[in-house]
Amino acid sequence: MSLRIVKPGLLSSVQDRGRRGHAALGVGHAGAIDLPSLAIANALVGNTAGAAALEMTVVGAVCRFERATRIALCGAEIDARLDARTIGGWQAIDVQAGQTLDCTRFVHGARACLAVRGGFAVARALGSASADLNAGIGPRALAAGDRLDFGDATTGGASDGFGEVERGHSSDHRGIRSGRAGDPREVQGGRASDTWEVQGGRASDRRHIPFLVDSRRWFDADVEVPLRLMRGRHHDALDAASRRALFGAPFRVARDSNRVGLRLEGPVLHLAQPLELVSEAVTDGSLQLPPGGQPIMLMAEHPTTGGYPRIGQLAAADLARLGQRRPGDPVRFVECSLDEAIAAERRQRIELDLLLTAIRERVHR
Repeated sequence: MSLRIVKPGLLSSVQDRGRRGHAALGVGHAGAIDLPSLAIANALVGNTAGAAALEMTVVGAVCRFERATRIALCGAEIDARLDARTIGGWQAIDVQAGQTLDCTRFVHGARACLAVRGGFAVARALGSASADLNAGIGPRALAAGDRLDFGDATTGGASDGFGEVERGHSSDHRGIRSGRAGDPREVQGGRASDTWEVQGGRASDRRHIPFLVDSRRWFDADVEVPLRLMRGRHHDALDAASRRALFGAPFRVARDSNRVGLRLEGPVLHLAQPLELVSEAVTDGSLQLPPGGQPIMLMAEHPTTGGYPRIGQLAAADLARLGQRRPGDPVRFVECSLDEAIAAERRQRIELDLLLTAIRERVHR
């Protein structure tokens, strides 16, 4: 084995991009809630974008490495320590056999991905290594004493198509910073060199410059920033006061939220008239209104169908941002159109693919 769980934290599980394409059978997709962070962490260690990683929630795990590897932490801001040394996120870090990684203290955000070179080798169900804890599919949540081996999910340098690709921009290195730890320097887009001269008493040699990903585009610690929400199919069934409250009043993430959905506490929303509905397909970001009047935003382990009124749909580009909200954090919505939501998702996918390509060019150079 390669990694031992000393403490699992609040909730730690193995996740990849999820088991897509089985909704017609009633099987949800699960997978990492913050998919961009999963892809970036995997790219930093040389993996395919969807390799299995460890998703940690609010209080992270303590892990002991039984053999040397390379790791990356992306997502929530963590006061992480490798033995006695503080390490940063959004960069590749070499780990030696016998070292212990402590990710228990989350500073900002709710979820972080720990990627290891090769990914985690766990049994796959319907093509995915993701733990669907609600449905009982895939591996269970991790517990103290569990051991995980490393796999071989490395890439030869080409993109594996995480998002939409514009190949003409593959040399754009936006979002990467390089330099010694604690002294990051911006990399100029398109520059070919990532080495520096190490001066000493003898002839200079050349070293690889470690680089950092600029996390500001992918992790927003400001929980006051509103999230983009489209009107749902049953939005107009709300009474006038509830329609105003949905886009004007503050909500908060409830303590009983989980990977199935985030319960939102705030103004009680009401329908103008009762509705008789049949269950229909739902997806990530569907905002449902149960009889109690407190909406629920569906997340990665949502059921494939639902019968509650669907009063809103979160823009896909904001799913990861919502997934980083902790219990008690505020949630505000700003109305957006379908065209605006599609454009925002496309921009995010293109930017992510550009970043993954840039990282892989450097990792495999």
